[in-house]
Amino acid sequence: MSALAQAVDAALDEGGALATALPAFATRPAQQRLAVAIAHAIEHRSELLAEAGTGTGKTYAYLVPLLISKRKAIVSTGTRALQDQLYHRDLPRVRDALGIGVKTALLKGRANYLCRYRLEQAKGEPRLSQGTFTSREQVAQFQRIVTWGGRTKMGDIAELDGLADDSPLLPLVTSTTDNCLGNECPFWSECFVVQARQRAQSADIVVVNHHLLLADLALKQEGFGEILPGAETFVVDEAHQLSELAALFFGEGLGARQIVELARDCITEAKDVAAAIPVVEPPAQQVERLARDLRAAFENAPPRGTRQRALAIAAVEDGFVDLLDTLQSLRKALEGVRESSPGLDACHARAGDTVTRLERWLDVAVDDSDDVCWYELTPRGFRIQRTPLDVSGPLRQHREQSKAAWIFTSATLAVGGEFLHASKRLGLWEPETVLEPSPFDWQCNSLLYLPKGLPEPSDRGFTAAVVDAVRPVLEASKGRAFLLFASHRALREAAELLRDAPWPLFVQGQAPRGQLLERFRASGNGVLLGTASFREGVDVVGDALSVVVMDKLPFAAPDDPVFEARLDAIRRAGGVPFRDEQLPQAVIALKQGVGRLIRSERDRGVLVLCDPRLTNKSYGKIFLDSLPPIPRSRDVDDVRAFFADN
Repeated sequence: MSALAQAVDAALDEGGALATALPAFATRPAQQRLAVAIAHAIEHRSELLAEAGTGTGKTYAYLVPLLISKRKAIVSTGTRALQDQLYHRDLPRVRDALGIGVKTALLKGRANYLCRYRLEQAKGEPRLSQGTFTSREQVAQFQRIVTWGGRTKMGDIAELDGLADDSPLLPLVTSTTDNCLGNECPFWSECFVVQARQRAQSADIVVVNHHLLLADLALKQEGFGEILPGAETFVVDEAHQLSELAALFFGEGLGARQIVELARDCITEAKDVAAAIPVVEPPAQQVERLARDLRAAFENAPPRGTRQRALAIAAVEDGFVDLLDTLQSLRKALEGVRESSPGLDACHARAGDTVTRLERWLDVAVDDSDDVCWYELTPRGFRIQRTPLDVSGPLRQHREQSKAAWIFTSATLAVGGEFLHASKRLGLWEPETVLEPSPFDWQCNSLLYLPKGLPEPSDRGFTAAVVDAVRPVLEASKGRAFLLFASHRALREAAELLRDAPWPLFVQGQAPRGQLLERFRASGNGVLLGTASFREGVDVVGDALSVVVMDKLPFAAPDDPVFEARLDAIRRAGGVPFRDEQLPQAVIALKQGVGRLIRSERDRGVLVLCDPRLTNKSYGKIFLDSLPPIPRSRDVDDVRAFFADN
């Protein structure tokens, strides 16, 4: 064992630095083994794929070797919430316990930082005073942003409590790579993005999220590209998410909101240049109108589909042609006034980029490539996307260029104890692997209930049958449950069937996700109904959550055009789509949902899987064998006995 590995093992051992400094710390052999494997990867600049079950303590297992090695490192997490938790809580604790004075930095994408220039522009935005754009509540929120903007030191939007992630105010007060003026900005010297980048450049450990990591790997330049080349170690936590996200970042997209924001920014910038107003305003207003008309033309189309399906609708095809023509007119209008101000020059560049993206998406020659062109509708807009089917090559290329250690870790990477699927998706060739199961006492603290007599998931009465099967479980547990559904339709049907239930009911969509979870925790006996988004990234420790129900095996939705194209590509290559893609992806998704149940050594709970395919299809065994060692039962009386003993 190397000196680094010995030091890491000792720090996590009984009587070690962490046990001495942190009262709640408990030595875990699985954590020590994982940390030693990570230390080995750091020293040899190798690739490690590590599954660490819930309770292993994987965060400390990678922070300890990173800190002791004192090599420049990038840690990437799955979400901004996890990023904040890691940086503000876990990293300081471990650093202080080890007594190692390394410099750390938190870096997010530019859309997470206040843009002073756009804030000043928004103060004069007529939509905020006319009442047509926003409610009184949002006007008050905007004033909160203005007040906070005058005192914040970091400019991190996360400092603003109560501002929803999808608030329409955010695009008004943050920048994107499209609309940032760069060093032409009058507020350049005060720019929060620039300041965050500078802190990261001089730090030993930088905490980012997957969106930022991938944006820069894909040369989208979110303000992080200058830091990547200096890193000697990359840790990718929640690594099961990476390949799906990478497909978006290595592709190219354009949304109705981007187009509308471009048009509005053109008008705003033109107001400062008298000669520009009559030239720019008419085509800009036309662009905004056509973007809205195009969404209306999509009205009877499926919520997502291929480009071919979209252009088969005459009104949609005509709408794209008209929009492209008008965007070209806007670009030409900006050409004549672009030198009048940095803002108009930036708008000209954005208009050109928008035209190019739209032309590429409409180009039928793309059908001969390995990309799939598709669209997705939102309630008020649309997004068109060009997505590569296989990102393993680009990911491998970036890793090889970095000449750094790469550690990929998650609680859900293996399928049936094997890492073949994850390795292939990430472009890893014979990586080192570690599989550390959850150390929790699943035999004593959990039960897997597989209800008998349920119809096939395709049956029209399936959701009603699921609710009937789950009622006695909820009665035994006195609520305290997550009910996770494969579709929003099933979610709505179940919510209606349970509306008179004796427990507080919390339904996805009734409130922002964070608020819903807080209310659920506070209720003590609530029942939360959600879809796939609640399968991961949700941490409810203690008695408030004692049951997790999943209605169907989480196979990917058949209306996902990228997924369908990927299956076709596997078929053409001689593979078996179900075996090679659909099954392993569903196993990983199921494991994520199961991971919500037991979050600490003292947690107890019942997992209810209602899909009869677990027992009547041969592949059901692969799902069951991938779960923790939970005792199984098909008798609801065993559920009652489990909670009677609690």
